[in-house]
Amino acid sequence: MSAGSRGLNSTLPGDPPGGRRAMAIWGIGVSVYFVAVIFRTSLGVAGLDAAERFQVNASALSTFSILQLLVYAGMQIPVGLLVDRLGTKRVLTIGVVLFTAGQLGFAFSPSYGTALASRALLGCGDAMTFISVLRLGTRWFPARRGPMVAQLAGLAGMAGNLVSTLVLARLLHGIGWTAAFAGSALAGVVVLALLLLFLKDHPEGHEPEPFPHQGAAYVRRQIAASWREPGTRLGLWVHFTTQFPAMVFLLLWGLPFLVEAQGLSRATAGELLTLVVLSNMVVGLVYGQIVARHHEARLPLALSTVGATALMWAATLAYPGDRAPMWLLVTLCAVLGACGPASMLGFDFARPANPPERQGTASGITNMGGFVASMTTLFAVGVLLDATGDDYTIAFSCVFVLQAVGVSQILRLRSRAARRERERLVASRVETVHVPA
Repeated sequence: MSAGSRGLNSTLPGDPPGGRRAMAIWGIGVSVYFVAVIFRTSLGVAGLDAAERFQVNASALSTFSILQLLVYAGMQIPVGLLVDRLGTKRVLTIGVVLFTAGQLGFAFSPSYGTALASRALLGCGDAMTFISVLRLGTRWFPARRGPMVAQLAGLAGMAGNLVSTLVLARLLHGIGWTAAFAGSALAGVVVLALLLLFLKDHPEGHEPEPFPHQGAAYVRRQIAASWREPGTRLGLWVHFTTQFPAMVFLLLWGLPFLVEAQGLSRATAGELLTLVVLSNMVVGLVYGQIVARHHEARLPLALSTVGATALMWAATLAYPGDRAPMWLLVTLCAVLGACGPASMLGFDFARPANPPERQGTASGITNMGGFVASMTTLFAVGVLLDATGDDYTIAFSCVFVLQAVGVSQILRLRSRAARRERERLVASRVETVHVPA
C-alpha cells in the first residue's frame, strides 16, 4: 500500500470505535434505505401494468420516474443541510413517514394525477435516506472503514431492488395492484418503529462539536464551501457518469426494452433484471475491498466501468438483426451491475475533501449527479420512443451523450482534486504531530 493510501485510510484521532453496537445501529439506518429502494424501484417491475392501468403512453409513463427523481435530486442539498443541522434520526424519521405515505397513496390512486402526486411524495421521503445513512456511517465507524461502509450501504439498496424484482413483481401479478403496493407499505411502518426505538445519531463520547447555524447565511456558506472543493465536484461527476445507465434500466426502461425490443418473456426479462442486481451486489463488495486497500484505484475503477458500459450498450444496440443474442444481453446486464458500485466511488472523492460538519452537504451535492443524469435519460428515452415509433436503438443512444459529458468533466477536475486531497492530507499530518499528548 502506498504512503498516500495509508495516510488516507488510517484511523484519525477521535475516530469512533466501530464494533458490534455500531453495526447494529447502522443496520437500522440501512434497513430504512433498503425499504426506500424497494418503494423507489417498485415501478420498474410495474411499468407495463401502470401504462395499462392509467392508459398512458411512453412519455407519460416516464413522467412517473422523472418526477420521482426530480424531487429526489432537488432535495439532495436541502437534505444534506438538514442532516448536518438536525442529525440523522430526525431526518430519517421524516423520510420514512413520507415514502410510506407515497407508496400507500400509489396503491389506491384512482387516476394518473394522484399517482403522480404519490410518486413525488415517495421521492421526497426517499431523498432523505441515503445521505442520512452515509452520515450515520461516518459517525459510528473509523474513517478507514468509509469506502467499505458506503459500498455495503449500496449493497443493501441493491438487495431492496432484488426484492422488488423477485417478490413485488410476483405479488403484483398474483394479488393485484392495490394489495401488492398497500401490503408493501407495511415495511415502512416496521422500520419506522425500529428507528424510533433504537437509532442513535452517534456513540457516547463522540458528539459533534456545536456548530453555529445562522439561517440563510449558514446555508450559503455550507453550499459554497462544499462546492469550492474540487473533490466535491469530481464526486458529483463520477456519480453522474456511472450511475444512470443501470438506474434507467432498472427503474423503468429495462423491462420494456427486453420484452418489446428483444422479444423476451416477462419472466426471462425479470431474470435479467435480477442479474443486474446480483452483479451489483458482487461488484460492490469487490470495489469496496479494492478502494479500502488502494485509495488511488477510485478513478481507474470509475472510468473502466464507464468504458465497459458504453462498449456493451454499443454492441447490443448495433448488433445486426432484429434482436441481440442472449449471451450479449446477459453480458450487458452483468456489466450494468457495476454501475451502482462505481457511483459510490463519487462519495470517496467528496468525503476526504470536506470536514465533518459539511459531510451531509457534500454528500447531497454528490448524490445529485447520478439522479440528474437518470432523470434526463428517462425523459429522453420516453420522448425518443414516442417520436420514433418505439425505436429503442435510437432512444437508448442518448446514454452515450451523457457519458461523454460526464467523462469530460471528470478528466477536467481529476488533477485539481488530487492535488487538493494531498494538501489536506499533509495538513492533517502536521496537525496530528502537534496535538499534545
